[in-house]
Amino acid sequence: MKSLPLLLSTVFFAAASLATAQTQTPSMNASLDEVAVIQTDAGEMIVAFWPEVAPKTVENFKKLAKQGFYDGTAFHRIVKGFMIQGGDPLSKNDDPRVGTGGPGYQIKAEFNAKPHVRGVISMARSADPNSAGSQFFICLADARFLDRQYTAFGQLVKGDEVLGKIGDTPTTVGGGGEKSRPVTRVGVKSIKIVPAASAK
Repeated sequence: MKSLPLLLSTVFFAAASLATAQTQTPSMNASLDEVAVIQTDAGEMIVAFWPEVAPKTVENFKKLAKQGFYDGTAFHRIVKGFMIQGGDPLSKNDDPRVGTGGPGYQIKAEFNAKPHVRGVISMARSADPNSAGSQFFICLADARFLDRQYTAFGQLVKGDEVLGKIGDTPTTVGGGGEKSRPVTRVGVKSIKIVPAASAK
């Protein structure tokens, strides 16, 4: 078992060896009333939410998206076989402090029983459980060691091939010594909240 230090926002934690990526995104009763359409340089991904287990987190994500907060950001951290991370406003201008930015406030954790598997979107945070703000990550594979420690709040319902393409982006060593800094920018053109029926 190989132990890897994995940084989510500003905290390191030890992780067990990562499972092989699944080829299909599982269905876990995601709410399909509204979805998030994430337009990236690599294509489109659509996320359905789980308000029944993380209502405040879903509300916060939708609010930021509707304000255009995420438009022009980037997936600033990619760990192959684990996850892609975005949502930092500092990534709009490739600020060297990228990975530490947020909306200027923090939200309370809503840890739940939803498993962190491929396609699940969850909130990045620091050592303080209640320190999430705007940064999120999408799992590339099973990451069950994150269960009940990070707030999972939805899952991909479309765009698994785009997730895979972003996850395969070449990376180099970043400021913290982790090989997770994308060699080429993976931009987030926009995140829009739309009725599920209009996103099909």
